[in-house]
Amino acid sequence: MFLERGEVIDGALAALVAGQHVLLIGPPGTAKSMLADELCRRLDEAGYFQWLLTKFSTPEELFGAVSLRALENDEYRRVTTHKLPEAHIAFLDEVFKANSSILNSVLTLMNERRFHNGREPIDVPLITLFGASNELPEEDELQALYDRFLLRFVVGYIADEFRFLRMLQGRPASARSAITLPELRGLQETARRVAVPQHVFRSLADLRRELGRKQIVASDRRYHQTVGLLQAHAFLNERDRVAEEDLFFLEHVLWHDPNERAEVRATIHQLLRGYEDEVKALLYQTQELRDYAHRQWENNELRSRAVVEAHTKIRNILAKVTSILEQARTVGRPVDGVEAVKEEIETIQQRMLAAL
Repeated sequence: MFLERGEVIDGALAALVAGQHVLLIGPPGTAKSMLADELCRRLDEAGYFQWLLTKFSTPEELFGAVSLRALENDEYRRVTTHKLPEAHIAFLDEVFKANSSILNSVLTLMNERRFHNGREPIDVPLITLFGASNELPEEDELQALYDRFLLRFVVGYIADEFRFLRMLQGRPASARSAITLPELRGLQETARRVAVPQHVFRSLADLRRELGRKQIVASDRRYHQTVGLLQAHAFLNERDRVAEEDLFFLEHVLWHDPNERAEVRATIHQLLRGYEDEVKALLYQTQELRDYAHRQWENNELRSRAVVEAHTKIRNILAKVTSILEQARTVGRPVDGVEAVKEEIETIQQRMLAAL
């Protein structure tokens, strides 16, 4: 139903399990509200609230009208029926265009899951709030709200022509898979029990340091919330413990400006898979040494000398690969690719020695 929206769907599901919020940045007509609506339809008996905000929006539109009966008892309370305080999933379009009186209440709703209504604050059932905007907020007063959206996606119109044609010919699903709210609560509880190995925390600290060096800074709250998001992501991928590959999902979390996303992705790759790139470079060096040793030499003495020189350097390369392999194993990173490279280098070395 949603073409070229795989990452957004993954993010929406992870946000639902982790109880986090999602921001979609892009022009009108990119299925932002449709995605939130469809997600809510998959939750039986879930309340859904949707609203387009403008600078003229009033608190009554989101939180309900003031109760006249309560006023008779000298109490200022709103009738929240079918409004945001009673929603399990919400979608606020142009979320950054609301005035400060609305924004302050939305902030409390999102962060604390509470709404001040009358004399005492009440707990709200909100699981995930989807926000949408055509542009990023520039005012300082909006930065707090912007930071509440743990997952951020830039969405555009369908780029691939084949998928565009599929969209034109698409039809609504005849049946929907669904779960109940109690089942979702059970899934959330299971996700919270997903183990987080110590090396994942270490990688998060390393990632924070590397991004900081590039002037890409995320709040401590965001890093803390990423732990639950990683647990949800691992759970949705049918694992009982977080793996370092889940950290790649943080490319949708740790940028502040969309232009930083590519740098965040590259930094994560370098931190988590840079060792694989390093051993591939060592393999290329080995292949160059093999070609150097096997080229046409004037006599056997020169050839033997070249083979011995190449063999010595390849032995040093193998030592580096072995060290990288041991370090990767220690922190629980995938080593299949490194082991394959090591075997290939060893094969080159053996064939070279056999040729002597």
